[in-house]
Amino acid sequence: MEKINFDPKFPIYLQVMEAIRKDILAGRLKPGDKVPSVRELASQLGVNPNTIQKALSELEREGLLESARTSGRFVKENSEATRQALESACHQLSERYVQDMLDLGLKLEDISAYLLAYLKTRS
Repeated sequence: MEKINFDPKFPIYLQVMEAIRKDILAGRLKPGDKVPSVRELASQLGVNPNTIQKALSELEREGLLESARTSGRFVKENSEATRQALESACHQLSERYVQDMLDLGLKLEDISAYLLAYLKTRS
């Protein structure tokens, strides 16, 4: 996991959760991959182990991670929660993009045209 630039406006455990969630959704952590231990993550990120424990427990509760009693935590295989998290992330990013463009005074058809033009440059 890469270093996180923590924002003091938000709880650290939520930022740790978001970083791990992004790693899962982007495929950097694949189904069945072992997640670093609480101690490893705490040391790597410079965060209290209790904060890491809370983040991992919440991700487990969400269904993205699962625990194996003596082996640690793993990215859950074939998780409906992963599909839902990806769908939610895409929706939030799209919503933010459209709102920013609307704030610039653009109409929906203009936003669509700009997005299509941009996507053509990417392929």
